[in-house]
Amino acid sequence: MIALDHFNHLPRSDAQQLVEPCVAIPAWAEAVVDQRPYADHAALMAFASQRAQEWGEAELHQALSAHPRIGERPTGEQAHAALSRQEQAAVNQQDASLAERLREGNARYEAQFGRVFLIRAKGRSGEEILEALTQRLTHSEEEEVKESLAQLREITLLRLAGAIGE
Repeated sequence: MIALDHFNHLPRSDAQQLVEPCVAIPAWAEAVVDQRPYADHAALMAFASQRAQEWGEAELHQALSAHPRIGERPTGEQAHAALSRQEQAAVNQQDASLAERLREGNARYEAQFGRVFLIRAKGRSGEEILEALTQRLTHSEEEEVKESLAQLREITLLRLAGAIGE
């Protein structure tokens, strides 16, 4: 984590590298970087949130290209993968039954909606994630796009808050 004042004064490319892992939507990261300097952390988060509210289905699909299936360990060295590994730490890979139920749920979700299941994993247990997955399988396409975008915004803003402090 770096301080906001430091972020405000970073060269553009360094600031971009800091913000990009928050979400695989380059236009959002560019806007957050280009809006500098921020008067305070609340202003940064308000601007980032406002820009995230503009996302639609195209941005959802763009962002999901970097998201692993829930319950599977993300591979690769990209910053997105590292953040996902940390966020999914609560999904106990040693619980074979839970892992299998998540795999089955993911397969049903992908067959129904044509994309990976997205949820803020940080702060949730594997069982809570599975419960949400099961419940969201009852959604219509429209409801699920809305929920997935809400989850994406939450994940993104949590990541940004974790990257840039007061």
